[in-house]
Amino acid sequence: MRFRDIKNTKKTKNIQKETKQKAHYAKTTLRVKAFITDLFMIYAPILYVITYIFMGGKDEFQESNLAPLIGVTLYALIYSILVSKFGQTPGKKAYDIKIVDAKTGELLNFWRSLCRFIMFLFSAAFLLGLMTQLYRKDNRTLHDLICGSVVVEFKE
Repeated sequence: MRFRDIKNTKKTKNIQKETKQKAHYAKTTLRVKAFITDLFMIYAPILYVITYIFMGGKDEFQESNLAPLIGVTLYALIYSILVSKFGQTPGKKAYDIKIVDAKTGELLNFWRSLCRFIMFLFSAAFLLGLMTQLYRKDNRTLHDLICGSVVVEFKE
């Protein structure tokens, strides 16, 4: 038991030291809330503009195979830009969580954050990738493990 305590405090100290702030692993509930906020603040307006301005209505949007793909692509680009520049999206900023590199604590670059988003789509499609955070102490999902990122909560 003593070795386990030493090991756990070592991990927490490393992340705090690397990010130079008091950082803790973000809880699953905060991550879900931030994701839903991002859907309403970023993805819903994109879909609205595509549906009613470019497509002319919901019937044309529903018949199109290309329109949802364009919406997801725009969302991925906006998400990746925000994560690479600030480490946060509006939803993550609302709940004081950030996406950083697991080893160095620095922000991800654009291509790594885009890769993380694409891996999120795959892991969400199978649901198994999203369930990994339920049995890991650091709450890392499959796309976090593949891309070497971690979502941390900052207590300022």
